[in-house]
Amino acid sequence: MARIVFFLAAVFSSLFAQAVDVSPISATFRAGNVAPLVTLMDQEVDIAIPGATKKCNADEAVALLNSFLRSNKPSDFTTLHNADKKDNGFLVAKLLTSQGEFRVNITYRIGNEKIIIQSVRIE
Repeated sequence: MARIVFFLAAVFSSLFAQAVDVSPISATFRAGNVAPLVTLMDQEVDIAIPGATKKCNADEAVALLNSFLRSNKPSDFTTLHNADKKDNGFLVAKLLTSQGEFRVNITYRIGNEKIIIQSVRIE
């Protein structure tokens, strides 16, 4: 009986647990312009792109990412994994570009049911 109760509790909790909407991130990377994400950036963001690693403010983070995307024109951005746990979450995606395929890892915290991006790593 205890197993059944545990199983049902696990099923119902997974049904009602919802991840925050990461579609704005996907759309901006796919379009090759992450400027709209400036409103979702934390005050200080860790950026790691091929050739540069920097802790910077939101405007600098967007400028670095857009510079990378201008040099590597995106053709697709596919979310491979996305998970939230309490007040934090992460996104792992595949970015197809004119210069090859990259893996994108984004970590964020959740404030007022909104994503606040803390780090972006492109490798």
